Amino acid sequence: MTLSEEELAEELSDGVMPKAPSRARVVAGRFFRSRQGQVGFAVLALMFLLAFVGPLFNRWTYTDKDFTAFLQPPSSSHWFGTLQTGADVYALTLRGMQKSLVVGLLAALVSTALAAVVGAFAGYFRGWTDRVLSWVTNLLLVLPAFLILAIMSPLFGGAGRWPLFVIMLALFLWMVTSKIVRGMAISLREREFIQAARYMGVPPARIVFRHVIPNLSSLLIVDATLNVSAAILTETSLSYFGFGIQPPDVSFGTLIADGSKTATYAPWTFWFVAGLLVVTVLAVNLVGDALRDAFDPAARR
Repeated sequence: MTLSEEELAEELSDGVMPKAPSRARVVAGRFFRSRQGQVGFAVLALMFLLAFVGPLFNRWTYTDKDFTAFLQPPSSSHWFGTLQTGADVYALTLRGMQKSLVVGLLAALVSTALAAVVGAFAGYFRGWTDRVLSWVTNLLLVLPAFLILAIMSPLFGGAGRWPLFVIMLALFLWMVTSKIVRGMAISLREREFIQAARYMGVPPARIVFRHVIPNLSSLLIVDATLNVSAAILTETSLSYFGFGIQPPDVSFGTLIADGSKTATYAPWTFWFVAGLLVVTVLAVNLVGDALRDAFDPAARR
């Protein structure tokens, strides 16, 4: 956000130097001036409103069954139609969207926080700390994440156990970012303000959390945003094969798996949820790309 020439002249004439805008205001201004940032933010906001406010306008819940309307097309009574069981597709779709959005956001936050801590500690402390953390990172990179999550899928079943699925999903999303953070932390530890804090006797852990990680905030914010779409797609893939969110709850993956069986002769059971999945992931990616350009305008050029 910059001052106009008239405002700048007025403040200079009053003998007051104009206050420099904060970095957050500058980044926000760049983000909302970009077309993809505007579109991505608007669409993503609409998806959240639809997921969490949309059910209030429907008289059916995702657990209700209409035994007078089996596999019926969209109508005034069932906006997205019904399944073979009489369940309302609209209610199920919005419930699945809620679960996928929550899982995606939480998994992205946990994985980004883990990448920041591991990468920053490895890059700042070096030595044995770096070797051990790098060994753990490389080990997780070569492990078959899909197979491990599939084997552990019975633990995700039952009411209230989906947070365990979020944690397990996050454990396989942080390694690449951690390596990038490590390289940037190695460079930061030689900067003057880090060395000054070290000479003043500031504890190393405090230097990492108060100086190293905050200086990597732009990378971490963009990474967290892009990890949301990665987590949503991973959760959808796992749930599609029955290894993610477990019944009686639903998500994008479980709904797509069920709808694919009837998509040829009852397309409303598949295409509504598939379309909303594509729109949601596209909106998240647009927001992530716009944030990256807002933090580093030179990267786009």
